[in-house]
Amino acid sequence: MQFKYPELLWALLLLIIPIIIHLFQLRRFKKTPFTNVKLLKKVVSESRKSSILKKWLILLARLGIFTSLILAFAQPFSANENALRNQETVFYLDNSFSMQGKTENGTLLQNTVQEFIRSISKNNNFTLFTNDKVYEEVEIEDIQNELINLSPSINQLNLDQVILKSSTFFSNDQRALKRTILISDFQETMGPFPSINDSELFFIKQKPLELNNVSIDSVFISNANNEVVELTAQLSSNTNLESHAVSLYNEDQLIAKTAAPFNAGTKATVTFSVPANEPLMGRVVIADKGLPYDNEFYFNLDTPDKIKVLVISDDDTSHLRRIYKENEFDIDITPLNQVNYGSIEQYNLIILNELNQIPTGLTTTINEFTKNGGTIAVVPSENIEISSYNRLSSTYFNTSYKEPSLQQAAISEIAFEHPIFYNVFNKNVTNFQYPEVNSYYEMETDGGVALSFQNNKPFLIGNEDAYFFTSSINKENSNFKNSPLIVPTFYNIAQLSLKLPKLYHILGTYEEMEIPVSLSKDNILKVTKNDYEFIPQQRSLPKKVSLIFEENPTEDGIYQIINDQEALANISFNYNREESNLRYMDLSNVETINVFDSILNFFQDVQKSNRIHEFWKWFAILALVFVLVETALQRFFK
Repeated sequence: MQFKYPELLWALLLLIIPIIIHLFQLRRFKKTPFTNVKLLKKVVSESRKSSILKKWLILLARLGIFTSLILAFAQPFSANENALRNQETVFYLDNSFSMQGKTENGTLLQNTVQEFIRSISKNNNFTLFTNDKVYEEVEIEDIQNELINLSPSINQLNLDQVILKSSTFFSNDQRALKRTILISDFQETMGPFPSINDSELFFIKQKPLELNNVSIDSVFISNANNEVVELTAQLSSNTNLESHAVSLYNEDQLIAKTAAPFNAGTKATVTFSVPANEPLMGRVVIADKGLPYDNEFYFNLDTPDKIKVLVISDDDTSHLRRIYKENEFDIDITPLNQVNYGSIEQYNLIILNELNQIPTGLTTTINEFTKNGGTIAVVPSENIEISSYNRLSSTYFNTSYKEPSLQQAAISEIAFEHPIFYNVFNKNVTNFQYPEVNSYYEMETDGGVALSFQNNKPFLIGNEDAYFFTSSINKENSNFKNSPLIVPTFYNIAQLSLKLPKLYHILGTYEEMEIPVSLSKDNILKVTKNDYEFIPQQRSLPKKVSLIFEENPTEDGIYQIINDQEALANISFNYNREESNLRYMDLSNVETINVFDSILNFFQDVQKSNRIHEFWKWFAILALVFVLVETALQRFFK
């Protein structure tokens, strides 16, 4: 037994005062003379013994009264050790998208919030945080309305992040009892279990109804040509399905509808064909009773800009004019001695066509051009200055031209998986009429080979930002210009030089996008959707603006990038689909945590462990009993 005010127990020492007084009163008596002494001796003796017993009983009753009152005011109680310690409580309430799972009375998140509000004591002081909000040192009445209106978050903290964040809210008091309570459905994506924790850890697992969830996971371009773009949507399900209806919208206009064949599996793809070179504000939609956040997927296809090609040549370039037509390309052809180095950065592709030498100044400019995202293609002449070519080529894939080989060779090997020829041929052809060259340059390179001769020597190497031919393709040296290979080769090199924007971006992740626009000093780009507008992080360069997205936006959809009321481009954002796969942790075998199946059960367990048994009322009753005993002694004891 313990006392709330133990210092009052010193008052028990005062009980010695009535004992001393009582002892003195027992020593005082009177003798009354009588004529018949013999008769009175017996009466006097009996009276004295009866009086002494009564006074001792009254003394004990009074001592009992005072002792009971003193103990009652000291407030005795009994409790376990935890109930007597200073307690600090931190709650984590998971408001990720998986908590949108359906229950009998709304969503899992709504039911969790309601149960929390009902179960927690009104005067209980605590800290609560979600995936994107913090409520520190509050009572339930302070945040009740905000919790009721709590919306799902695009963020999902894993267990290590939750434990680390909760530890920042605890004090440095080593004696305090620190509790971290996690309220979640505990998907596997939150794992693994934390290995280090400085507080008592409690898991309150929320269970939705059995969910059959179908999710749109991604959309990508599976094939494209001048007329049609094929868009493929990938779907997944946590149960085996036969098929599921899928719709494609351009803004609010339904343009296609089909069924995705799951074939009793959990994965499916569906392909839509849309016209090429037409803008599309795309939205793939499914109707699903599972999680609502993954039933729409946004993407956008903007009208492509014309690819700007600069051909630096002193030789015939008519074949390039026939390939790079005006409806898709802006082509400029200039002799070497008339090149404007200052304007080179505005092009997407530069072709050095059959130059005898490459000046040092042009090499420096081209190196800077490719660093900024440009692409070059180099076709040597029959008599090149090898050192000037190698000043340029050595920067890319450790490429170097060697001495010429003056022997005829057929261009017979095609790398069908190379980006230039990917999807060009329906199958790997073997009966192809291969072009030939009369001479070529030996080459050492680490670059990928796109075309090679019968002897496995490279004819065309490169990828992404640089392509190098090893032979002249003029009519005197080669019939390559008359080959079917020339069109897809140069056409696709140009197509790959224009870095097309992504179809979509993922919310909550670092994304960077370049807008080809020159801004005045005080201008900035804005991003808008309906009434929502924000200014992203941006870096203004002479010919473009780099936009960075990470914290904003927070809602999926298609946004416009605006410069002074002018729409420059569209950009689409989608929620991360990790939570669509409804797999949950097994908490039954984890010994380091306490698991509860409801918030109410947790609070009942905490109240039981914090229960304090107070005895002051019993001592007050005991004091009253002693008062009644004394009264009875005074009245009835003769």
